[in-house]
Amino acid sequence: MNVAIIGTGYVGLTTGACLAFLGHEVSCVDADANKIAALRRGEVPFFEPHLEDLLADARDNLSFTTDYSQAIPEAQVIFIAVGTPTGVGGAPDLRYLEAAAHGVGEHLGPHFTVIVNKSTVPIGSGNWVGTLVRERIQRNGAGGAKCFAVASNPEFLREGSAIHDSLYPDRVVIGAGEPKTAEVLYTLYRPLLDQTFTPPRYLPRSDRLGAVPFISTDLSSAELIKYAANAFLALKISYINEIGQLAERVGADISQVARGIGLDARIGTQFLHAGVGWGGSCFGKDTAALIATASEYKLEMPIVAAARQVNHRQRERVIEKLQEELKILKGRTIGLLGLAFKPQTDDLREAPALEIAQRLLERGARVRAHDPVAMERFRRERPDLDVTLCETAEGVARDADALVLVTEWPQYRELDWEALAAGMRSPIMLDGRYVLDRVRLARAGFRYVALAG
Repeated sequence: MNVAIIGTGYVGLTTGACLAFLGHEVSCVDADANKIAALRRGEVPFFEPHLEDLLADARDNLSFTTDYSQAIPEAQVIFIAVGTPTGVGGAPDLRYLEAAAHGVGEHLGPHFTVIVNKSTVPIGSGNWVGTLVRERIQRNGAGGAKCFAVASNPEFLREGSAIHDSLYPDRVVIGAGEPKTAEVLYTLYRPLLDQTFTPPRYLPRSDRLGAVPFISTDLSSAELIKYAANAFLALKISYINEIGQLAERVGADISQVARGIGLDARIGTQFLHAGVGWGGSCFGKDTAALIATASEYKLEMPIVAAARQVNHRQRERVIEKLQEELKILKGRTIGLLGLAFKPQTDDLREAPALEIAQRLLERGARVRAHDPVAMERFRRERPDLDVTLCETAEGVARDADALVLVTEWPQYRELDWEALAAGMRSPIMLDGRYVLDRVRLARAGFRYVALAG
């Protein structure tokens, strides 16, 4: 099928690469001419494992342009995958979605076209996008105002494993108002749903994977599924962090508590990892949007609001733990291991490390940091933060008063702890992710500290 993707950010580019790999003809559109030029050269604008390889494998089916007229008229399916950042009062800022809908309406072809909201958008956005497209068609005096339909197809990608999640998803959710629209998207996704495509050599298919569940529902339900899923995952993280505070008071091991409750099949072990809390582009934005949407209907979301409060509290607990150990932070040197909000990505959006660094700087501390992939992005995006970047973890530790593990990159688990401890003024390690071997660190000369004891 002929597919257009509007937006070459994280979701748009990943979606485009995967659909092209499956054999569809895909045109990716973005207003950023520099980004499009880089993509044409084969340069990937962000770090995501296997994405560069997949783009190379799918290049015969992929094109990149800034011009709607080159991508929209022939497309049978158009994905809108633009940013929807948090706006006033927590509601999403929909200016980019509106601009994309106008662009689609101006260039839509005469054949039946399915316009898909791939961006995470408020409930009711499918109807709104349809109205915007129809108004632009009528304004231009073009016919065929009924030759399109709007669908919702929320993404459930985890940064760091987005290609895996796209090719081998847990489910595909489609929200549409009529069967014809769902049928078009079923056809688009059929190689993926039936798992009949040849998997890439660098990301093989699990022998346990069968047919992918296909959920066809109405627009509002599909839109709410996305928000509800992310809010629930955020709740699990905040819940275990709240239990962690109690564990510290009573002398319990939060890691064992999490394991003990997570092995209950009704609960599950995923997202029950205590630590500095969640970040990234989804959980914070989507929980805020869910609360804002509920308020429009005179509803409160106290559980979701509490999850946000607990999450923000975890950053402050890092500062409190460091103060307990060092007494005075002014003039101290604190090293942060990790900048990205999670491993296997360079995404700094809502990254806990940035908030921790800001709070330390406000208290007069000097901050150093290292990250295996996110430092160049940090230099571009956060020149306002006076953080010294070091090329190695050893550089972060040298003459430091304490280290904080913020992002659980695998390589941080295997550092030469003896050498790091020997080079520090006071060998204190605050494990913000509960992944380090406290016995090993103690033997190396560290005082091991965790958020929950």
